[in-house]
Amino acid sequence: MENEIKKLLEDVKNGGVSVDDALLKLKAQPFEDLGYAKVDFHRKTRQGTPEIIYGESKTPEQIIGIINSMLKNNQKRILITRLSEEKAELIKKEFDLEYFSDARIGIIGGISEEGAGKIVVATGGTSDIPVAEEAVLTAQFLGNKVTRLYDVGVAGLHRLLSSLDEIMDARVIIAVAGMEGALASVIGGLSDCPVIAVPTSVGYGSSFEGLSALLSMLNSCASGVSVVNIDNGFGAGYIANMINKE
Repeated sequence: MENEIKKLLEDVKNGGVSVDDALLKLKAQPFEDLGYAKVDFHRKTRQGTPEIIYGESKTPEQIIGIINSMLKNNQKRILITRLSEEKAELIKKEFDLEYFSDARIGIIGGISEEGAGKIVVATGGTSDIPVAEEAVLTAQFLGNKVTRLYDVGVAGLHRLLSSLDEIMDARVIIAVAGMEGALASVIGGLSDCPVIAVPTSVGYGSSFEGLSALLSMLNSCASGVSVVNIDNGFGAGYIANMINKE
């Protein structure tokens, strides 16, 4: 992913930006202190991806304030994760927000149409789809092509094997599963690309709200499997984007 500072320096070299204008951009306030939040405007410069809003523990008024700060500083596309429907309705009164209820994600400025590489997101069951959709929308927002393979868990392995072409063609795969979390190991043994395992809090009593799947995935015997935290679809989508765009 192209670093913004490098691009700015190349623009100066090519005469597209003057030295003084480039200096002003580099000197720009790196963050805005809103009292309840310090909005980071230099995150895209440092990391290649702008700041993303975690909405779960914030009030609608706080989220609206952060969005205003981002828009004022030319961040035209904004991703909000863990956003409840009630908060989304209030935010819609102020901004053109697209809300995805399954994933609990809100997007301002639309999905990126860059479409780099291919990320496959697979789930063990239908109950895992909300976490998978968080991963899908995060990856799409960041500019990746995503293929969904839902309800292909080990209880019916033939469903996964019918999509081997998709698995073998992927640059990175996100395996989302609860219960015993075996899907990640199976996919890891079939594919030649990195696999990001996402344990979900789906399962009966002894699954301990995803802890069983987490431990199974951490102990995967398949090489090339890494694991994010329970229900962390956003984290998986973010890392998959970094791998896909290397």
